[in-house]
Amino acid sequence: MVLREALRAQLAQIYAGPVEIIDRLLIAALAGGHVLLEGVPGVAKTTLAKAFAASLGCAFSRVQFTPDLLPADITGGYILNLRTQEFTLRRGPIFTHVLLGDEINRAPAKTQAALLEAMQEGQVTLEGETLPLPDPFLVLATQNPMEQEGVYPLPEAQVDRFLMKIAVPYPSEAQERAMLDLHGRAARPSPPALLDPARLKALRAEVEAIHVSEAIRDYIVALARASRVDPAVSLGASPRAALALMRAAKAAAHLDARDFTLPDDVRALAQPVLAHRLSLHPEAALEGLTPEAIIEGLLDAVPYRGPADR
Repeated sequence: MVLREALRAQLAQIYAGPVEIIDRLLIAALAGGHVLLEGVPGVAKTTLAKAFAASLGCAFSRVQFTPDLLPADITGGYILNLRTQEFTLRRGPIFTHVLLGDEINRAPAKTQAALLEAMQEGQVTLEGETLPLPDPFLVLATQNPMEQEGVYPLPEAQVDRFLMKIAVPYPSEAQERAMLDLHGRAARPSPPALLDPARLKALRAEVEAIHVSEAIRDYIVALARASRVDPAVSLGASPRAALALMRAAKAAAHLDARDFTLPDDVRALAQPVLAHRLSLHPEAALEGLTPEAIIEGLLDAVPYRGPADR
């Protein structure tokens, strides 16, 4: 698809890393889902998120999450206007199309919870009044999985609202050299917009119309249900996860200029969509098992049964 190639070429001027990460960001945006970027410090998570947001051509806000951040710092609230003696609404940074939550796991649970309603329903409730957020609304969040001091684990309810968790690894030797070349040049302006809110909404409508066969829907449900009965798993993939996997598969099909999904779409996206939603029993974690390994095992164990197999 022209959009995917244009985005890859544009972000390559700023970010030197695997193109699969760029593709998955675009899939999430087209599927109407939020993204959690996870990686150690210094691998350009924030740089990538900012450049991607600029490429979408949508209104953008950034919040640096800190331990003293309050929910009202994100959502806003009503403040007293001393001139009129009336309470007026001060909208917080969440009232935007693309919200970058930088180091989201540095804020306590009550602050992270300010995002729950917004991420699921596209609205915020303040003082009993429900206020819609701009449409489209997308959260890009970053977190460091290694640091233990001054960080708070994300609540399971919030983790489940991220359509994908994308691991941002160390670059390869060639990519790291390319990064040095990029930053050795003169400073580049923000990338130009490839989309705008209206075009992004139109693309999402096209994605929604992608056909998902009964066999593929059964396959997605089988994967989700198998994760819940795996003996190493204490909390498996939710029904929301199954819906997220279907939406992501439809977006991947759209990027390949298909009006139907394939089992390979599901398999390719099972890891970033499902793995972060699994919680393992402590003894399984001590044995070295990971959610990613569990999903890999499920993909091997759960067969796709096409029409010919029924």
